Amino acid sequence: MVDIFQKVKSNRGPIGQYQQQGHGYFAFPKLEGPIHSHMKFRGKEVLTWSLNNYLGLANHPEVRKADAEAAAQYGMAYPMGARMMSGQTKYHEELERQLAEFVGKEDAFLLNYGYQGMVSIIDAMVDRNDVIVYDSESHACILDGLRLHMGKRFVYPHNNMDSLRKQLERATKLVENTNGGILVITEGVFGMAGDLGKLDKIAELKKEFNFRLLIDDAHGFGTMGKTGAGVGEHFGVQDQIDLYFSTFAKSMAGIGAFVAAEREIVDYLRYNMRSQTFAKSLPMPMVLGALKRLELLKTQPHLRENLWKIVEALQKGLRERGYDIGLTESPVTPVFMHGGLIEATNLIMDLRENYGIFCSVVIYPVIPKGQILLRLIPTAVHTLEDVKQTLDAFDACREKLISGKYRTEKFPEIPKE
Repeated sequence: MVDIFQKVKSNRGPIGQYQQQGHGYFAFPKLEGPIHSHMKFRGKEVLTWSLNNYLGLANHPEVRKADAEAAAQYGMAYPMGARMMSGQTKYHEELERQLAEFVGKEDAFLLNYGYQGMVSIIDAMVDRNDVIVYDSESHACILDGLRLHMGKRFVYPHNNMDSLRKQLERATKLVENTNGGILVITEGVFGMAGDLGKLDKIAELKKEFNFRLLIDDAHGFGTMGKTGAGVGEHFGVQDQIDLYFSTFAKSMAGIGAFVAAEREIVDYLRYNMRSQTFAKSLPMPMVLGALKRLELLKTQPHLRENLWKIVEALQKGLRERGYDIGLTESPVTPVFMHGGLIEATNLIMDLRENYGIFCSVVIYPVIPKGQILLRLIPTAVHTLEDVKQTLDAFDACREKLISGKYRTEKFPEIPKE
């Protein structure tokens, strides 16, 4: 017999094994001060590219006012209980109505969290007779939802439409014998590399195969499309998305999420999503705050225009200076470099300590060994001066990386706070 506690003490996991060296600096860092492009890290001001605050709404004065007034009037507890039992209000319903209208669907269901919301959507929509076909680079919330599925699931390599067709052929043959259906799941914007799900190509396959399409558009809602209604609007196929999901944690700079679809399906989800039936309703300040955020998203297009001005300047500058930023077509801006764990930690420390640049770093096992991914998230509150500062800092650090100055045998010593 194995002691469970002893097992986890001896195997901390692929990331947790570095806890002693990196906690508080590389992992669980503390950014302090008002949410903006410039914040404090360990007492020093840094230019941060790590906040999912695409439209700059987190610290928008109208948003702050709406949040504060709602908290003062209702507190953080109201309404008490789950939506189905005692947590329903007219404001929850109004937010659902406006969200559905904005993304072009009949109805929407407000969710208290995005991650558990997606898990629960998948759990509610399929049974053991159904087949799920999904993109290999789907977000962790999708993968965790798949773990609950007791039926078959087929994966296709990222954005590979030939493989998707083959998986649909397999799934179609299978459900003919089980009296099941097919659910295809992908993302609008893939949050790590910034490329788009090929929703237009997937929609074309609906002419040949009978399936329903679930899209996680967390990074597309508010940033993509003519009005910000997402990647479906961008491709002109919003009507082909059967289940549209997004979170408030990105463009809305808040907490919560929603799923939108035809009314009868949304009604089904209201009564069958376990993560909502057995969990507390979204508190009133977050609901009223989301209504204000949605209003600004719809009525102040200059916020999205400012975002894209920064996106285009940053991505154009990186490309012109010879950086590999992959296939991004969204604000998510990955910068791919080569090196190992120690080189990555030295690079990040140099950027933060000597150049005042704070961005996220991703290494193995999230990406292949020998790669370093610096992930930048532009926002509407960044400036062109911020872009130039970042490009110049990257140039200096890239030169050190290539020359081998970051190549040592141990973790760098983290400065004391």
